[in-house]
Amino acid sequence: MSTPFPFTAVVGQDDLRLALLLNAVSPKVGGVLVRGEKGTAKSTAVRALSALMPTLDVIAGCRFSCDPDSPDPACPDGPHEPGAFETRPARMVELPVGASEDRLVGALDIERALAEGVKAFEPGLLADAHRGILYVDEVNLLHDHLVDLLLDAAAMGASYVEREGVSVRHAARFLLVGTMNPEEGELRPQLLDRFGLTVEVAASREPDQRVEVVRRRLAYDDDPDGFAARWAQEESAVRGRIVAARRLLPSVRLGDGALRQIAATCAAFEVDGMRADIVMARTAVALAAWAGRTDVLAEDVRQAALLALPHRRRRNPFDAPGLDEDKLDETLEEFAGPDDEEPDPDPDGPGGGDGGPPPRSDGDGPQGDDTGAAPDAEEAGGSEGAGEGGQPQPAGSGAGEQSAVRAAEPFRTKVLSVPGIGEGATGRRSRARTEHGRTTGARRPRGALTKLHLAATVQAAAPHQRARGRSGPGLVVRRDDLRQATREGREGNLVLFVVDASGSMAARQRMGAVKGAVLSLLLDAYQRRDKVGLVTFRGAAAEVALPPTSSVDAAAVRLESLPTGGRTPLAAGLLKAHDVLRVERLRDPARRPLVVVVTDGRATGGPEPVAFAGRAARLFAAEGIASVVVDCESGPVRLGLAGRLAGELAGTAVTLDELRADSIAGLVRDVQGTSRRAA
Repeated sequence: MSTPFPFTAVVGQDDLRLALLLNAVSPKVGGVLVRGEKGTAKSTAVRALSALMPTLDVIAGCRFSCDPDSPDPACPDGPHEPGAFETRPARMVELPVGASEDRLVGALDIERALAEGVKAFEPGLLADAHRGILYVDEVNLLHDHLVDLLLDAAAMGASYVEREGVSVRHAARFLLVGTMNPEEGELRPQLLDRFGLTVEVAASREPDQRVEVVRRRLAYDDDPDGFAARWAQEESAVRGRIVAARRLLPSVRLGDGALRQIAATCAAFEVDGMRADIVMARTAVALAAWAGRTDVLAEDVRQAALLALPHRRRRNPFDAPGLDEDKLDETLEEFAGPDDEEPDPDPDGPGGGDGGPPPRSDGDGPQGDDTGAAPDAEEAGGSEGAGEGGQPQPAGSGAGEQSAVRAAEPFRTKVLSVPGIGEGATGRRSRARTEHGRTTGARRPRGALTKLHLAATVQAAAPHQRARGRSGPGLVVRRDDLRQATREGREGNLVLFVVDASGSMAARQRMGAVKGAVLSLLLDAYQRRDKVGLVTFRGAAAEVALPPTSSVDAAAVRLESLPTGGRTPLAAGLLKAHDVLRVERLRDPARRPLVVVVTDGRATGGPEPVAFAGRAARLFAAEGIASVVVDCESGPVRLGLAGRLAGELAGTAVTLDELRADSIAGLVRDVQGTSRRAA
C-alpha cells in the first residue's frame, strides 16, 4: 500500500482541513462536501485524513467491524460471543462513480435464498466503511439512486438490503466525504442539505504558496516514505489532538446564548428545515472541543455557520453557494446574550483550522442572399456598426456586434421528450430501460442476477418439480429458472441548444426573451438530469460556446454573456451542432440527443444560404435526431421560416409563447410524432 501524503503537509486549504478534522472529532456533524476546481488537493487531503484517524478495536472475524464493547445486535455475522478482538487502523473506502447498487449496499445470493432459505449476504462498501471514512470522488456524477442510498445510510447509521421479501440490516456509521467540481454539474439541493458541512477550495494565486506546493509535491514523489517520516512528528501531534478532542466532546457545554445565536442565524438566512440548526450546534461543540474548551463561544458559532450554511442557501441551480459575512456578524451581535462574554481567542483554536504547524519552507514538503429569404435586419441597414434603433455602436465594440443583454425571467416549460425507448443514464426526461422503475417483463439474466422477477422464476421452475424429485413444500430452483426483471424508467438526454445570435435577433427586448426561454429550458434540463451543450452562430461562423457537460450553471453563464450582431450563418450553426453530436456519440453512445434550435429561421451570408441550411437540416432528419425549433420571429408580418426549418429537420416548431408549460399541452406528442415519421 502506498504511503499517503501527510495531512499536515498540505499547503493552505485551512477550511478544508478544519472541516475534515471536525468530522474526525465528531462524526455526528454529518460529513463534508468539498467543492472546487480540479487540482486543488481535494482528494489528497481526504486520503491523508485516514492516517490521522485513531485505531479501532474490532471483533475478530466480523466482516462488519463490530465494536467489542458494544457489538451490533443485528449484525449478520452475529451474535458475537465475548472474546477475541483485534486492533486495526480506520479504513478509508472509496466509492467509484460507476459502482452498482449491489457493490454499494451488498448483495444477497437470491438462488440460495429461494432454494435453501439461507441469507447468504456479501457485504458491500457501506459495511467496509463502518467506523471509518467513506470517500466519494466526483459525487455529483454519482447516479441519483446511489446517492439516495448513501445519504440514507449516513443519516440512519444503518444499511438495509431488501430483495423479494428477504432483508438484511447492518450498522453503517462512517465519516462521509464527497468531492466535486461544480463545472461538471451540481447536486440537487435536497441532497446538498444532507451533507453536514461544505467548503469551497481554489488554487492559491500567491506565487510563494504555489512554489511551496510544487516543492513539497516533488519531494513526496521522489521519496514518499522519507517525506512522510519528516512530517511524522506533526502527524502524531494532530492525531493526539483528535483523540483529546473526542474525550473532551461530551463535556462541552452549549449554552442558551449560543443556541439562540444558532437559531437566529438559521432564521436570518432563511434556511429550510431544522437540519441546519442541528448541524451548526454539533459543529460549534466540535470546534470548542478542538480548541480544548468546554464552553461554546460566539466565534465557534460564527465558524460553524460559515461551514454549515452556504450550501443550504442554494435555491436553484444557478445560485452560487455563499454567505453574507456582514449579515452574519450583525445577526450574531444582535442576539448575543449576557453569557456570551468571551475570553481572548485561543491562537491555537479553530481560527488556525489546520491542527498542524505553519507551512515550513525547508524544501521537503508539498503540498477549459438567396432568393426566397427575407432580407435580414443587418442587410436592411440595421446591423453593421449600428446598435439598438440604428444608432452607431460605441468605439471598439466591433462591427455588427451589440453588447450582451440580460435574460428575461425564466418560466416553467413542458417536457420535451425524445421518442422511443432508450438505455441511457438514469434521468427524468425520456422513456428508457433502467435498473429502477416499473417492471415491464422478465428475461434470462445476463451475468449476475440483480433484480429478480419472482413470478416468472416460479413459473419457469414449476413444470420441473416432479423431475427434480421435489418431496417437501419447498420449491426446487435451479440457475436456469431465474429470471431478471426488466424495468422501464426515465433517462437523461443530451440537450444541445443551437442559438441564433445574429443581427436579426438583436432587438434588446427580443433577445432578452430568447435568453429567458433558453434559461428556462436549462432549468428544466437541470431538474431532469440532462447533459447540455450550447452552439451559437453569428457573423460568418458558428462556435461551440459550451461542449456537452452536466453543468447547467456553465451554460447559463455563457448564455448571459452572449453578444449579438452580424449575419445569420444558419447552415454553419446546424453543421457545427451535427459535428458536436457525432463526437459525443463516440463518447457516450447510450445518451440520446435532443436538439433545440432557437432562431427566427432566417439564413444569410455565403452562396445559397437557405438551400445550404436546408441540406444541413436534412442530415438531422436522416439520422432520426429529435429536434425542436423555437420560433423567435416577431412583429405583425411573419414569414414562417422557422416552421420551414422544422419541416426540414423533421421536428416541431413552437413559438416563444407556446413554450410555456400552460400553452404547449400537445408539444411532446407532436415532437414524438414527427420524429417517428422521420425515423
